[in-house]
Amino acid sequence: MNPIAQELNQIIQESNPYVFSMLSDMGKALFFPKGILSQSAEAKQKADKINATIGIAKEGKSVLSLPSITKCIKGVDPDNYLPYAPSFGIPAMREKWQRDLYKKNSSLKGKDISLPVVTSGITHGVSILSDMWVDHNDIIVLPDMMWGNYNMTFCVRNSARIVHYKAYDEDLTRFNVESFEQVVREQAKDNKKIVTILNFPHNPSGYSISVEEGNRIFDVLLDVAKAGTNVVVACDDAYFGLFYEEETLKESLFARLNGAHERILAMKLDGATKEDYVWGFRIGFVTYGMTGKNDIHAVYEALEKKTAGCIRGNISNCSHLSQAILLESMADLQYDNYKQEKFNLLKSRAAKMKQVLKDPKYKEGFDVYPFNSGYFMCIRLKDVDAETLRLHLLEKYGTGLIAIGDKNIRVAFSCLEEKDVQTLFDIIMQGINDLREK
Repeated sequence: MNPIAQELNQIIQESNPYVFSMLSDMGKALFFPKGILSQSAEAKQKADKINATIGIAKEGKSVLSLPSITKCIKGVDPDNYLPYAPSFGIPAMREKWQRDLYKKNSSLKGKDISLPVVTSGITHGVSILSDMWVDHNDIIVLPDMMWGNYNMTFCVRNSARIVHYKAYDEDLTRFNVESFEQVVREQAKDNKKIVTILNFPHNPSGYSISVEEGNRIFDVLLDVAKAGTNVVVACDDAYFGLFYEEETLKESLFARLNGAHERILAMKLDGATKEDYVWGFRIGFVTYGMTGKNDIHAVYEALEKKTAGCIRGNISNCSHLSQAILLESMADLQYDNYKQEKFNLLKSRAAKMKQVLKDPKYKEGFDVYPFNSGYFMCIRLKDVDAETLRLHLLEKYGTGLIAIGDKNIRVAFSCLEEKDVQTLFDIIMQGINDLREK
């Protein structure tokens, strides 16, 4: 094993041996190299006469650029977006995102967290979770309704095993905490380590847990850790902040899980992709929370270096341009007002959906999963096949929806105008009746 990796491992192990043991084989082997990158960094600080270290082209003191590129980007200096970004992300971007995490999550007050590492979207963050913390045959506890790409990331790429709990009770009225608890406790009995992902607002159902449900989830995970099972908990907060109803928990469970027990490693996977409506920017973040015996900042730095090494060995670094533009946006004096305006728009669409779905005529064709946040809502069909209905609606009515399994249809109200909501569900009912008559 590389001596740098051994040094990082020693820092983690001395502070919290449980967290060290949770690292995958790849996670233990990862490190951030001190080769060309560190030499270039040293030269950037000290080479005030000649610096011939950087693998970019320069003209005078500025980066060499094509006018056909720079004319498309106004307001940002080419030197602030054309060179490579660090594998960790732009320092100012990481620091700004960390400050905002404390503002958005009140339970983080007085707690230390790592400096977020920039990823190429939250999907990339999930992939880093899988590479660094998941080995062959490790158990991933997930709801039966889940984002389909989890299977690709954990099972296909890293040969893990997903164990499902029922996301909702049979009447579709609430999150099924009992099923979550049962599955977590069963897996904890048979495994030294379990990994679970808490995804709220939930994709695909658009549900966020209540404060009470959050307390119960936290208590289960803490109890399992106290009983001797190592727990990696990743909070996939892709749609964070889009909470439309009062009873929902308005912060990430990452904030409470951070430092809760020495056997709990908490990760926050979040990003600007949905929070700031910049999906194509591909900006996400990985942030760690844990407790340890020694200087926790040294442990966080070690985990950040392993994470940056994972990025370095995969995509090298994330988009400098995206980070530069996002930083400019977050510095805008109207930034919070702009975000509130878009939040209100999505909240209004979700309210319209609930209003329309109160009509009892729809109960003949489908049940509605609880939803109160995010981009989506789901319906459970009573007696027709979801894929058959999807194709029928697409071909006969020019209406596109997502089929999930045999019975579920996902509706993205994030891209649905309020005036079209009634029309959409009337079309769905008509399509159901068409299939019943066949």
